[in-house]
Amino acid sequence: MNRKGILSLFSILFFLNVTSLKAQSIQKEKQSLLVILNTLEARYDISFSYADETIKDKEVALPSEDLTLVALLEFLKKKIELDFELLDSRFIAIKHLEKEKGDFRVQKLKEVVVTNYLTNGITKLNDGSITIKPESFGILPGLIEPDVLQTIQALPGVLSADEKISNINVRGGTHDQNLLLWDGIKMYQSGHFFGLISAFNPHTTKRVNVYKNGTSAKYGDGISSIIDIELPDDIDNEFKGGIGFNLINADAYAKIPLSKKTELQLSTRRSVTDLIVTPTYDQYLKRVFEDSDFSQSSNNTISQNETFYFYDITAKFLYDISKKDKIRFHFFNVNNNLNYEELLSNNDRNEALDSELSQRNSAIGLTYTRDWTNKLTTTYQVYVSNYDLDATNFDVFNDQRLIQENEVYDGSSKFDINYKHNRQLKINGGYQFSEVGISNLEDVNNPAFRSYIKNVIRSHAIYAETSLLSNNAKTNLKIGGRLNYINKFKLFLAEPRLRFSQRFLNNFKFEVLGEFKHQTTSQIIDLQNDFLGIENRRWVLSNNNSDNIVINDKTIYPVPVVKSKQLSAGVHYNKNKLLISAEGYIKKVDGIITRSQGFQNQFQFINSIGSYEIQGLDFLLNKQFGNIISSWFSYSYSSNNYIFPSLNDGKKFPNNVDIRHTFSFAGTYTQKAIKLALGLNWHSGKPTTLPDTNDNPDDRVITYTAPNSSNLDDYLRADCSATYAFNISDTARATLGASVWNVLNKKNIINTYYTLDENNEINTVENESLGITPNISLRIYF
Repeated sequence: MNRKGILSLFSILFFLNVTSLKAQSIQKEKQSLLVILNTLEARYDISFSYADETIKDKEVALPSEDLTLVALLEFLKKKIELDFELLDSRFIAIKHLEKEKGDFRVQKLKEVVVTNYLTNGITKLNDGSITIKPESFGILPGLIEPDVLQTIQALPGVLSADEKISNINVRGGTHDQNLLLWDGIKMYQSGHFFGLISAFNPHTTKRVNVYKNGTSAKYGDGISSIIDIELPDDIDNEFKGGIGFNLINADAYAKIPLSKKTELQLSTRRSVTDLIVTPTYDQYLKRVFEDSDFSQSSNNTISQNETFYFYDITAKFLYDISKKDKIRFHFFNVNNNLNYEELLSNNDRNEALDSELSQRNSAIGLTYTRDWTNKLTTTYQVYVSNYDLDATNFDVFNDQRLIQENEVYDGSSKFDINYKHNRQLKINGGYQFSEVGISNLEDVNNPAFRSYIKNVIRSHAIYAETSLLSNNAKTNLKIGGRLNYINKFKLFLAEPRLRFSQRFLNNFKFEVLGEFKHQTTSQIIDLQNDFLGIENRRWVLSNNNSDNIVINDKTIYPVPVVKSKQLSAGVHYNKNKLLISAEGYIKKVDGIITRSQGFQNQFQFINSIGSYEIQGLDFLLNKQFGNIISSWFSYSYSSNNYIFPSLNDGKKFPNNVDIRHTFSFAGTYTQKAIKLALGLNWHSGKPTTLPDTNDNPDDRVITYTAPNSSNLDDYLRADCSATYAFNISDTARATLGASVWNVLNKKNIINTYYTLDENNEINTVENESLGITPNISLRIYF
């Protein structure tokens, strides 16, 4: 069907004058409803919204005669007793029908609170989570493709203080406090280009579930948030593929049916930065390397012949053994590589040596699912995830070579049971075993020094959760818990989870979310010399020590198990495409260490254990005008403070990411094949610590004022983007996109710190945000 046919679909739905569904697409044999829906979505560029359980096990044989789409949906409605409600120009909600007095009565769609939350493809669910579907994604300012980790930063309470997706702060937490799952497998690397681009290909992602609080008991770790990336998990026996490029990378993906019971999903992406130089690459290069060894060579050395590239590869094999048994095989590999030559040129000698940095995360997993009955399902998953960060850094001027390595091995086995007694009662439970080993190596040749530390933690967890829904679907309660046992520490941790919502006055909803969590993995930050200064975070495991321990002349610093408690309450109003949402929360996190917080003041070289506590409010106003314009205003307030008993006389002081006020305003315009977006982002400046003006330069150290007692200037950024979709042929379509990040080229200082030069004078070092950064893209779907 051509573009005009697609655009006419929606007026046809209203006026019952639709284009005929061609006879060759009608089949007499029974098909699963999922296959039928996928076919209609691809054919008419529409999207169905439904709970998986609503269409589960639904099969129907379509009639052989020609039917209009409206007639076909009416046929399906009668045969499978489901209702199809047009929500807007692209989205159709599928709901249960109940018989009452001989007539069908449409229930409210209990699973979805808001569709088109901010833009198409983002949905707020009844459990407080946010779901993003990249395939039906609309447009956001500054983005021309649905970058997973860039997209979630449009949500209230989610921010990256330094613009990197490898440093996302959810409600004041650090990035390592987010649990990132790819098809159920834990990931330890989230970004390409050392944090500026998401490492996950959005074009092979079915949905992304984001939880800021009240997470299900089946999730461990992630005391700040859960980012759960899911790939398509159903075989639709239809080939799909696409290729695309922008000014940073090119990619391709395909869904390949191998038989009626098997399917292969493939994707690959590679940077073009080592082949061509673009304005976008120049800006990214400046941002990433502005504070690294690469850009801080001495007067006697220069760096040249640099080569940087990244790539990722994913594969998923689907095999439906029978109607009740399914096996899924998962493979993931993401890699970043940097090489550069450092040349020493002085009167004595000329010497060149190669320094290099590589960062990768690879994973392999297997999932087996069995539907015992239409009420009972079990899933077993086993996976291994491996993260490896290696650097070899030559300092030719000082004749020194430094080798650093940080490696993570994560093996997990999980058994999950889902039981649906009826629409009002659901039970979920299971068991998870995990073994995590983390090693850190440092090797210096001059003076000779070598340190290798490896720790392993094995843990067990059992969990259970019950979901209750009232008959009128107005009251929803999910309550559960997770009991964890850590072998090494003989430690039991009980973690209750709560989600409660109550609808009232038709258009209002009140909700309460709460959770206890813990995690044993953290990232420490050495801003002085870690990994060429480009990647300064390294993973470490908890040792549950409370004091320093010296073993074989090596100091083992304490790394406690990090624990959190969070409670939030909110009120939401939704009517006539107007959403008003306000949610207040409190969160307390214990067991953090100074080395994980990135201090660059008087606490930079101090090792101490403490906590932070945050109180905040997230507010959102989202108004849609018809199916053309969506606009929103969001505001977040938070007060985030540290308490380290051994620092600052035990008094609380602002967190390094205590950004009190965050504001965004944006709008999108969609008309036929054109999408436009424009947005403004502002937040108050990060805390910083200034040198004491009474400092004596002869002390050869910097004396600071009270910790984080000052703030950087406010941050301001305006972005815009546009896409245009068109047909290439009857079976292929394309999208052309353009975006500009930081349209006004505003100079934002996102970090400031101080050093002493050879004359004991204080130097101010400022890290700038991305300047004006254009990008263009072309995607072809077939």
